Amino acid sequence: MHRRILGLVFALLMLPALATVADPSSKVRHKLYVTNSQGDDVTIIDVATHKPIGRIEVGPLPHGIATSAKQDFVLVSIEGGKPGELVWFDPKTDKVTKRIPIGPAPNQLAVTPDGKYAYVPVNDGHYEVIDVPNGKIVERIFTGGRPHNTLCSEDGKRMYLAPMGAPKKVTVVDTATHKVSGEIPFSSVVRPIALSKDEKRLFAEVDGLVGFEEADVASKKVVHRVAAQLTDDQKKVASRSHGLGIRPDQKEIWECDVEHDVVHVYDITGEAPKQIATISMGGKCYWLTFSPDGKMCYVSVRTQGEVAAVDTATKKIVARMPVGKEPKRLIVVAVPE
Repeated sequence: MHRRILGLVFALLMLPALATVADPSSKVRHKLYVTNSQGDDVTIIDVATHKPIGRIEVGPLPHGIATSAKQDFVLVSIEGGKPGELVWFDPKTDKVTKRIPIGPAPNQLAVTPDGKYAYVPVNDGHYEVIDVPNGKIVERIFTGGRPHNTLCSEDGKRMYLAPMGAPKKVTVVDTATHKVSGEIPFSSVVRPIALSKDEKRLFAEVDGLVGFEEADVASKKVVHRVAAQLTDDQKKVASRSHGLGIRPDQKEIWECDVEHDVVHVYDITGEAPKQIATISMGGKCYWLTFSPDGKMCYVSVRTQGEVAAVDTATKKIVARMPVGKEPKRLIVVAVPE
């Protein structure tokens, strides 16, 4: 009897903990945010239904978009202002909460996982380092060229700065000091970049190549130059690559072939990347991102004013979602319900 009473007491004490685990409020909803680069807004898409559910007016010509690991805020760079602007919005309410003036024509930014700093490329040869909680510029890093794309390492210790133009390299910065710690040269002007989760490989789209180059981060040398396999008809049309992403399982890399209206997919599990699929988009595609589980790839089809949802297993488009004018950058954010 004594043991039964103790068991009952233990079960009663555990009820609050069990209730917390089962609390529906712990669930999350995934939203896809898309910057409409020739408009003034960000389109909101419900990932579960692949339906647009709203828009956020942020300012003229929104371009870059990024968030922290906690995903309790989203930052958007505004190219159309004079000077440029950085805008904060709350993904729970989809309301703008703050905006600050920054350098001219800001492009694709990145945020440290802890949400403390954002690195924003601006059109005067610099990357501006933003103290995110206090909303102020604390450092400017000169790279030259046209600062364009930015990535942060998984551990938040390094930023990879990819300006277009004369530099033909990616600059690596220590986020603790905001000082340059190294450079990785590529064969030509660098466009979008992608970094493996283990930070061993850096992939870059470069001018003059439909495909990408792969660099070994430790040695800071290009180890593979991968040209897309094109049909005879595609070879007659000059194109470029703009839009690059590694599937979350780290087994594939996907890249946008702009003028051929396709996305190429490569297996990166072997010694060298190997093309395994080409997916027709029905328009000029310009950027892509993945769902957190890697089951979907979302591609901005700029000339069609839509985002295509691609099943990464079958490599088939399963939905086309109307957005705003000339969609470009996009990101999936998990929002607590």
